[in-house]
Amino acid sequence: MKTKLIKYIAGCVVAVGAVASAGCTDLDETLYDQVGTQNYYNTKSDVVRAVFRPFEHAFWSIQSRHVLNELSADQLITPSRDGWWDDGGKWRKLHYHQWNVEDGGDAQTEWNGCFQGIGQCNYVIEDMEKLSAEKFGFSQAEFNNLAAQCRTLRAWFYLRLLDAFRNVPLAVSFNDVSKNSVGQVEPKVIFDFIESELKDCIELLGQKESLGSQAGIQGQWTKASAAALLVRLYLNAEVYVGEDHYADCAQYAQNILEGKYGPYQIADTWDAPFDWNNDTCDEVIFGFPADQGYSYWQYQGDTYWWTVPARARYYLNDSKCKAGDHNCKYACSPSYDLSGNLYDFELGMPVQNFRKYEGDYRMKLYKNLGNSKREGMFFFGYLEYVDDNGAKRRVRAPERSYDLYIRDAVGNFQDMAPDKWPSDKTSNLTNGDHNSGYHFAKYPFYSDTDEHQMESDYTEIRLPEIIYSLAECKLRAGKKAEAARLLNRVRRRNYPAENLQKVLYQPEGSVELTEKEMLDEWGREFFAEGRRRIDLIRFGKFYNGTWWDKTPDNDSHTIIFPIMRPILDANKNLKQNPGYNS
Repeated sequence: MKTKLIKYIAGCVVAVGAVASAGCTDLDETLYDQVGTQNYYNTKSDVVRAVFRPFEHAFWSIQSRHVLNELSADQLITPSRDGWWDDGGKWRKLHYHQWNVEDGGDAQTEWNGCFQGIGQCNYVIEDMEKLSAEKFGFSQAEFNNLAAQCRTLRAWFYLRLLDAFRNVPLAVSFNDVSKNSVGQVEPKVIFDFIESELKDCIELLGQKESLGSQAGIQGQWTKASAAALLVRLYLNAEVYVGEDHYADCAQYAQNILEGKYGPYQIADTWDAPFDWNNDTCDEVIFGFPADQGYSYWQYQGDTYWWTVPARARYYLNDSKCKAGDHNCKYACSPSYDLSGNLYDFELGMPVQNFRKYEGDYRMKLYKNLGNSKREGMFFFGYLEYVDDNGAKRRVRAPERSYDLYIRDAVGNFQDMAPDKWPSDKTSNLTNGDHNSGYHFAKYPFYSDTDEHQMESDYTEIRLPEIIYSLAECKLRAGKKAEAARLLNRVRRRNYPAENLQKVLYQPEGSVELTEKEMLDEWGREFFAEGRRRIDLIRFGKFYNGTWWDKTPDNDSHTIIFPIMRPILDANKNLKQNPGYNS
């Protein structure tokens, strides 16, 4: 089961749950039932609970980031399905990059969620400055580590804001708003703040001491995970502030791979870092602890619970799960047109991108094997199951009378045979049905009879991100063979041994590593992990790229999101981002 950290998170709402961010820099305290700093901290556990309260909010906040970074990119779509999932066109606007100041609800949630988290972190950081390590039975190193937890989490929130909006306020105090910026600061100020905080915190945080010990530190920032955030920052520095920091990115990535901040290693299988016992997986560098009895935000709402057919519960036998019924918000962007011909888009077509290399284990049909084991990642074709009366059935569409036959195409198929195609050849986000687009399961959906149903932690950072970041840096530096060997360290686990010569990159295999292939491989390894948008931007493919039902934007302003009207109205010192109507 999970580390005790999850219980600290669950029990500390009273401590600082009142923190909010009105107008982003007005962080006045509201007390509930007279529980404030002066009378809250009485025991060592009180301090720990307060420190980790913002982590629960952070875990919850992954949902808005996921929507913004995946539905605005080329791999995931939300097509209409027999009238479902139109919602006034809000998902189409993300896909077409037509968001604006009035209707970007997820952008507003991302802004508010991050600043609320920053406010919570500031509250605790300033409390910690007033407390004594000795009084509560901490060593000074333990106490410094706790303070660094909140500082690192605050840097994580700011990195997301920098990524999404660039021009944001800098709020570093809960109690003294004069220390906070009145309006936005330049992106370089935020960049420098994140960089400085993370470098400082690396020296204060603890580290993983041995392989097999991740469960004891899961949910806590460590030297390695703080260094990994620097890798993220530096990899995208040209996008964020127009500075080349690939050498810095490579150095911190190399430090992590060499074990300078603790030992980590690639898991034997692709799904191990997402499985029920991933708190023991040495590939995981940072994860949010989750459990069906506590929090499980990747299994709720707007993330992975909505990546399968609406009635998938019959196929999965997970109808009693506390997260409720599934929905069908997300699917893969299609590879085929409505005559059965393969599209020729340079971007998107994720299923075809996986199919490119023979034998990929991830391309198997998702299936629960019992005893908390599964195989495959995708849902396609007929989904057959045995009902309570022992009869063989197929998963059917909701509210319509047809068996699902899930295709790598988008259109109105209804109950057509697998070898038939509709006469209407229009394929876009407005004319799909419940057969349209492969579904997927990055995290397992174990059945009600499996002991470890919904026990997976949410993996925020894993070792392949570091390896791929270093590989990209080397590729950009002209060291193609070194980059290839790094990628092959991860890739070889995804294919049968007899296929490796055909699927690995040269010189260990026969595949040439190019810049396009590097971007494609980011898409395969980190499919649906909430980062596709920034990878497209970094490779110059986001605003001027073409993929299914998506033409290039008119200009580059869409690489950042607008500041929503309610946010502008709440703080008159804020200025709209370039390219958007204020």
